[in-house]
Amino acid sequence: MAQNQAHTYLVCYDIADPKRLSRVHRFLREQGIPVQYSVFTARLTAKELDRILAGLIERIDERVDDVRVYPLASRSENTSLGLQYFPDGVLLIEKGKDLLRPLR
Repeated sequence: MAQNQAHTYLVCYDIADPKRLSRVHRFLREQGIPVQYSVFTARLTAKELDRILAGLIERIDERVDDVRVYPLASRSENTSLGLQYFPDGVLLIEKGKDLLRPLR
């Protein structure tokens, strides 16, 4: 991946200690958009991804915590069921051929 080309990632975590959990959550809120409490999405360049991974390594205990980062395809489809939570002011949109419409 080119250093300056951004891609979308899904960052998921399971942190064993409540203090580390809070630190990781606060850190990721500065980097991306919370989709669920322990799932974030972020659009990042390779350099930004490396910086975030380094920041996560500083905040977790690798013996008991689990953090996963999944790249998302640029034209991926998704299905959402149930109540969808997004922070105030965040609207997800789907780009069609000639229109943008909110995802529901």
